[in-house]
Amino acid sequence: MHFTQFTRSIFALLIISLTSSLVYADPKNATLWPEVIYDASIPTFKQVLGYEVGERITSHHDMLRYFDALQQAAPDRIQINEYARSWQGRSLIYAVVAKPENLAALDDITEDIQALTQPGETNKQQAADIARQRPAFVWLQYGVHGNEISSTDAAMYTAYHLLAAQDDEITKQVLANTVVFLDPLQNPDGRARFTSFYYDNVGIEHSPDRLSVEHNEPWPRGRTNHYLFDMNRDWLAITQPETKGKIAALNHFKPQVVVDLHEMSSDRSYYFAPAARPFNPHMTDTQIANMNAIGRNNGAHFDRFGFDFFTREVYDAFYPGYGDSWPAFYGASASTYEVGSTRGEKFLKRNGELFTYWDTVQRHFVASISTLEGAAGMKEKLLKDFYQYQLDAIEEGKDNDARTYILPGRKNREGTHRLATLMAEHGVDVKRASSSFKACSESYEAGSFIIDTAQPRGRYVTTTFADQVDMAADFLQEQERRRARNLGDQIYDVTGWSLPMMFNVETVACDRAVSVQGEFIAADLPLEGEVVNPEASVGYVVAWGDMAAGRFLTAALRAGITLKSADEAFTLNEQKRYPAGSLIIERRSNDADLSKTIEKLAQQTGALVEGVDSSWVTEGPSFGSPRSVTMTAPRVAIAWGSDTSSLSAGNSRFVIEHQLNYPTTAMLISTLATSDLSQYDVIILPEGSYSGSSGSALAKNLKGWMQQGGVLLTLGRANRFATDADFGLLDIKREYAYRADGENKKDNADDKSDRVEGTLFTEKSDLVNAAVEPETSPDSVSGMLANVEVDQEHWLTAGVSERLVTLAYGNDIYTPIKLDSGKNLAWFVGADELLASGYLWEENKKQLAYKPLLIHQPVGEGMIIAFTQSPTSRAFLEGMNVLLTNSIFRAAAHAKN
Repeated sequence: MHFTQFTRSIFALLIISLTSSLVYADPKNATLWPEVIYDASIPTFKQVLGYEVGERITSHHDMLRYFDALQQAAPDRIQINEYARSWQGRSLIYAVVAKPENLAALDDITEDIQALTQPGETNKQQAADIARQRPAFVWLQYGVHGNEISSTDAAMYTAYHLLAAQDDEITKQVLANTVVFLDPLQNPDGRARFTSFYYDNVGIEHSPDRLSVEHNEPWPRGRTNHYLFDMNRDWLAITQPETKGKIAALNHFKPQVVVDLHEMSSDRSYYFAPAARPFNPHMTDTQIANMNAIGRNNGAHFDRFGFDFFTREVYDAFYPGYGDSWPAFYGASASTYEVGSTRGEKFLKRNGELFTYWDTVQRHFVASISTLEGAAGMKEKLLKDFYQYQLDAIEEGKDNDARTYILPGRKNREGTHRLATLMAEHGVDVKRASSSFKACSESYEAGSFIIDTAQPRGRYVTTTFADQVDMAADFLQEQERRRARNLGDQIYDVTGWSLPMMFNVETVACDRAVSVQGEFIAADLPLEGEVVNPEASVGYVVAWGDMAAGRFLTAALRAGITLKSADEAFTLNEQKRYPAGSLIIERRSNDADLSKTIEKLAQQTGALVEGVDSSWVTEGPSFGSPRSVTMTAPRVAIAWGSDTSSLSAGNSRFVIEHQLNYPTTAMLISTLATSDLSQYDVIILPEGSYSGSSGSALAKNLKGWMQQGGVLLTLGRANRFATDADFGLLDIKREYAYRADGENKKDNADDKSDRVEGTLFTEKSDLVNAAVEPETSPDSVSGMLANVEVDQEHWLTAGVSERLVTLAYGNDIYTPIKLDSGKNLAWFVGADELLASGYLWEENKKQLAYKPLLIHQPVGEGMIIAFTQSPTSRAFLEGMNVLLTNSIFRAAAHAKN
């Protein structure tokens, strides 16, 4: 053998060795479910993918390959269906696994399940027959967070086990009594981001060290989807395509059991039902009891396998926008499962246990099978309870003081339409009146929407439309006790989520049924635009104040139309009054085919456009007034990268790009700090921490850019950077917690003595008070809805309602800006009225009262606009969008003027 041939051979062997160590780390010979004989005709992981289950983190592409192989091997027992495509074009699927006769009859079984949700057409005997004769539907969904990796492989092995296990009694029972739906990967874009990072960074061996690079993801991590949404919080607003497809599938099949499988921090064991308190009061005891029974069955199997687990301690069932809570409101029993994550193929826990990817896959697989067994063992009860839920929901609605909600659309036409169609997408029956009508002594126009809570989805309407959904009083008492002891509260997520409030939509509650002619709407009902007098000689006016007008503005700017926006309300020809912000499109400034373009844009955006034959204004600014500013198409950049909150950055970009329909440029902080920004008109700093190594350079560059006419928007925690005295961008300060005794300053800050003067304590409260640091932040708030008052005499608030509701969270409270520096344009109302929905510590309520939400500060020819609470959180604050639109587009028009 020649020397060169020898070296080539050695090199080839080395490459094979290295490659195999990356692919086949920690091989396992044991099966995930012992003592089962598997059918050799059903393909294994190894046969299709080249590795055993749990040896490698399966990619989205390979997951699809494996399910396709299963379907080819057993087409009579497994059916694969696509329900959505991610933003990046990846397929989202669910697999239906059933015995052949049930899979063949899936449409008929689904029709019977749907019949259980229609008590008016299905009597109790028919429902009992369905419950006896038909299988229950169980839906297991995996991987909604892309870096919670093990559940997808567990879903794949669950499908394999159900198809291949020949002598397993549990499998026989599951297939006899249930149809199993497996949604193996709810977030393929996030998983791709994680797996790419992980395998790009492993070495010759996979490190179990929590400090190693493969266990420390860079921004934005794989948890979120393409637009960096936490999709386990998107079930309320349904903004992402992955969520839309999933909810459509669930509304079609209405499975009686839904489980969402997650991962949690690496040093924890495993979590399943019973859930932690608080529970949403509109869930039923029966639903909770059924899920608890399944949890008990899980516990028995975990004991058999020797797996640690816990229940009831962390994950509550209060917020209706989770994957494990939303299904409860059509009647399912639902839960979250969580396994301690390896965030890779190996992880060394603090207790010294070496935990492998195989271990996490096995635990999720065992939980999946035990859940199916638990559901199969009470399938008839589940179906009867499901039917009874619909009956009880209807009866409960009949007794509801707010039986019927009417959405007149008088205040916010586009927001009203969006809310009505959103509720239809949730599966709620929403009727649109075809003629005028009267209800509870008030008259309403045709086109109003009516939602009767005496319907199967009535409890969902109540929990999302009611002003307040209360947590149990004893739970709140315990949180106050814990807070007093500095133990931290147990409130997991937002406590207020009233959709009409967040959408800034008028709803009227009527305590009786409303009889009106009309039709039930579909979720895709378009908002119809209209152009009145399309051949008008002077031009067109679009009344400002909702997002149909907002999207008309962005569409017109992108189409190259020249238009203006009035800073104040104006009256045309002593007849029609238009609100501040209204758009003015003049023929003289545009092309000859303007009418055709206006018609097209009105239909695209749903805007109402009025042609005018005269520009004679009798009150307010004329068309040619300097107070009718010419709008320009601003170039918008948004800060992106490790110093930003990925959720805030992604939510903000999504709102601008998909709710305002306007493009943005994402820009790294280092680029913002060092580059010539003159080509950009608006820069947005989402929530984040900008005071690091680039802080000084960033502040200096932004300040110089604003001096030349730039508009800077700071959202939420970004204002910590803007108000930092070292950077000096914004002339306000963040407050310490208020103390009634006035001791907000350290008395002896410069005293280096190790002794102090003696004090006398006469009661326990003296000890408690002495233990509190004089300078501390207010207690943090998980999230509640707060009432806000809006200045009506500034161009930045043109067309914005006098009252809004915003989401407030965290513990940042800011001082008002002084008049010689700027203006406070929106502020929280007084303490007695501040809380719109949810729960707020009393001290925070008092301190937040009359503090600013929106601040405008001129800087040279430009300005800084500060939102002390972000208006883009979770993209469900529809009611804040006009204010945000003004802050981008009207502000850009006013800069340099």
